[in-house]
Amino acid sequence: MIHSGFDNVLGTPNGKVHRLMTRYSFDEIGDPFQPFIYGQIWYPVRVAAQTGIQLIMDGENGELEYGGDPESDRPGFSVSDAIRYWLSDHPLDYWLDKGFTKQDLHYYTPPPEEEIGAKKIERHFFSYYRNWRPQDNYYYAQEHCGFEANPHGRSEGTYSKYASLDDRIDGFHFYLALMKFGIARATSDAAHEIREGLIEREEAVALVRKYDTEFPARHFEVFLSYCDITEEYFWEVCDKWRNRSLWEKRNTGWELKVQVS
Repeated sequence: MIHSGFDNVLGTPNGKVHRLMTRYSFDEIGDPFQPFIYGQIWYPVRVAAQTGIQLIMDGENGELEYGGDPESDRPGFSVSDAIRYWLSDHPLDYWLDKGFTKQDLHYYTPPPEEEIGAKKIERHFFSYYRNWRPQDNYYYAQEHCGFEANPHGRSEGTYSKYASLDDRIDGFHFYLALMKFGIARATSDAAHEIREGLIEREEAVALVRKYDTEFPARHFEVFLSYCDITEEYFWEVCDKWRNRSLWEKRNTGWELKVQVS
């Protein structure tokens, strides 16, 4: 994007704070991706408030595109909307009780809501103005922005190769979703492509059953090192979040009681 005709503002949070919050989020929320989401949601608003930008355009409304609350179906969103739909009902004040200071959390904190209103900052999802088709987006970005797909081929846990390549933690975000909800990355991708008419349900079911429970092994050692945890601790946390109504322990280990068929 930087070399395709756009200005770029890059923000990098305190690495020690971000790593510690990632570890705590893995344990406390069952989602190590949460610190990234805080920054993704609020850093653009901070930049907009500081520079006089009045329109923030996000990509898709993930709450709608990948399964969520239909009440989120409206342009723009408030601080309370963000906490409800995208921050797992964990406002930043939650972390003050975990030993973080307000200075630690400053980088992740939005401007006051009254300031956002006074500066007339609006936030919209691009998916409300153009049909959001990830495969079409991939072809466009490849042609016009020099985007490259996953160099390893398909991404772990799914069959696609071009979506959600943000960082090495992504796979564990989806894997913890599998623990909690019994569905993960392949289900998300396949459901989307059924709606778009790209694949039939029969093919989607086969893809989900083949890839949805795949463990993201490629970056496992990096994840353990980044969070400063052991493999034993990793599996303890996974089992803590494992939904016993969806999983059962058999001779071969934990298995889902039912998968889509």
